[in-house]
Amino acid sequence: MKSAIVLGAGIIGIATAAHLQQRGWSVVLLDRKGPGRETSYANAGIIQSEALRPYAMSHDWREIANIALGRSNKVRCHLAGLPRHLGALLCYWWHSFPERHNRVSEAYAQIIACAAREHEILIRQSNARNLVRRDGFRILYRRQSVLESAVAAAESLRQAYGVKFSLMSPSDLKKAEPALADAGVGALHWLEPWTVSDPGALVSAYANLFTRLGGRVIRGDAQSLAKSGSGGWSVVAEDGRMEAEAAVVALGPWSPDLLKRFGYSFPMVRKRGYYRHYAGGSRLDLPLCDPANGYVLAPMAKGARITTGAELAAPSAKPDFSQLAHAEQVARKLIMLGRPLEAEPGFGTRPCMPDMLPVVGAAPRHRGLWLHFGHGHQGFTLGPATGRVLAELMNDEVSMINPLPYRPERYRHI
Repeated sequence: MKSAIVLGAGIIGIATAAHLQQRGWSVVLLDRKGPGRETSYANAGIIQSEALRPYAMSHDWREIANIALGRSNKVRCHLAGLPRHLGALLCYWWHSFPERHNRVSEAYAQIIACAAREHEILIRQSNARNLVRRDGFRILYRRQSVLESAVAAAESLRQAYGVKFSLMSPSDLKKAEPALADAGVGALHWLEPWTVSDPGALVSAYANLFTRLGGRVIRGDAQSLAKSGSGGWSVVAEDGRMEAEAAVVALGPWSPDLLKRFGYSFPMVRKRGYYRHYAGGSRLDLPLCDPANGYVLAPMAKGARITTGAELAAPSAKPDFSQLAHAEQVARKLIMLGRPLEAEPGFGTRPCMPDMLPVVGAAPRHRGLWLHFGHGHQGFTLGPATGRVLAELMNDEVSMINPLPYRPERYRHI
């Protein structure tokens, strides 16, 4: 029986472990915390089947200036942390030009198209249907010109991929969401995405499925990864050293730091996102995105959750809750938000590769070492799909999609 150690118990690592297990592998899943307690928890809980084009970096100098000057709540940039991001950001900006972004989107759409289907298999097997709704989510617009541009972009996606949406007038939105005090100039309702009332619980359900079928989830230090004397890989866990034929690095934003020890240098833009829950207020029916103010307000099992846009800061920088504070201030004008549940907000870090595609494949210079990270804003959506792709590669199967766009060696300098 083939064996593997998967480093990282977020949605990416758990999905990889589950797919390997289904192929007869003996798998150990190692993490410093419990399953789904990092970035897999700190998200808006949307499986985004409409997100067929990854987030591009703006080329509008006014918008870039607003970010640099701290006037945008969608993206905040701390100048002290900018040198850490600069090279990767410039590459991200280069890939965001329309021609290059279109090529990236062709590959990205392949995995997005598989996402809901692969989630559905795990949802059914883990008996987690109670956590999932299939009624989409809405985006609120405050200016007519912005709404018209969004509708044009949505129509382009509908023609290219057949995704479904509806345009809502302010009265339509108020009827659908009576708790809203302001319906702006209308909304776009993406009809096909799925929403999750507790993202952490869904990831835990997948992990419980994995353990129920014989897998092991253990606490340990991923930084202890080393080549073993038998030619495989070893780690130090709570109950001692463990060995396996293969190791999978699925540590999200921490993956490049570990891989430096093995001579690999992966550029990455690390985007923080903050969240907080509120209870005792009015309740939305479906998640509502407010792009003008850079946040999503989503109904969750614990209460309403605000999830912010992106913050570019040094990894060691102290949390800056100003984005969340602004989002909360605006949200309170939309809805009776209630009281905050957590004493202090939490945050997760989105691992964004400069070309906007995840890294999925074999490490070029180390036999048995496999890489699976860099899913940007869509790790929660994409984990089961790319987990299957990696498991197929590791098991010498024909992949369900063309895996070449995601191969690690596309970063030639690594």
